Amino acid sequence: MAEKKILMLVGDYVEDYEAMVPFQMLQLLGHSVHAVCPDKAAGDKVRTAVHDFEGDQTYSEKLGHNFAITADFDKIDPSRYDALVIPGGRAPEYLRLDLRVIELVRHFAAGDKPIAAICHGQQILAAAGVLEGKQCTAYPAVRPELERAGGSWCEVNDTLSNAYVDGQLVTAPAWPAHPEWIRRFAELLGTRIET
Repeated sequence: MAEKKILMLVGDYVEDYEAMVPFQMLQLLGHSVHAVCPDKAAGDKVRTAVHDFEGDQTYSEKLGHNFAITADFDKIDPSRYDALVIPGGRAPEYLRLDLRVIELVRHFAAGDKPIAAICHGQQILAAAGVLEGKQCTAYPAVRPELERAGGSWCEVNDTLSNAYVDGQLVTAPAWPAHPEWIRRFAELLGTRIET
C-alpha cells in the first residue's frame, strides 16, 4: 500500500474525537495527514468540544483538548492531496461560510477523490453543493440540510455507530461510528486492514 496524503479540515470547536481519532488512526495506517484551518498556520491550535450522547434530546457538549494545526491553510495545494476528512462539531457551521473552504471541498469532489465526513461535517458538503444525487448520512439534525442540498438520507443499521459509502464519499452520524467509518474510508484509500 502506498502512503496517501490526506487533508483534514478543522476549526475551533471541532468535535474532539472526530478530529483526534481519525488523525491518529490514519497515521497508524501509514498515511500522511495534514490538519488545516482557515487563518491558522502550522503550530497554531484549535479548541475542541466533546459531544456526548447521555440520553438528552440532543448531544451534550464539554470542552475538549487543544488540537494542533500541522499545515498552513493558505499554503496548501489541494492537488497534492489524495483525500479529504471533514470532522463534525460546531466548526462546520462557520467553516462553510468561507469561500476558500467551499472551493477546497469542490476540488476533491470534482476530482472524485475520497472524502470522509462525519456528524456535522456534512454541513460543509451541503454548502459546497457536492451532495446532489449522493446517498449519505450525518448527525440526524443535519438531515434537512443534506436533503435540501440534493442528497438522499440513508439510515444506518445503528443510529450512531455505522457508516455509509456512495462512490468516493463515506459518511457517518457521529464518533461512535469510528470503527466502521475509518475502515470504510481506509478501503477507499486502498489500505488493506487484516481482521
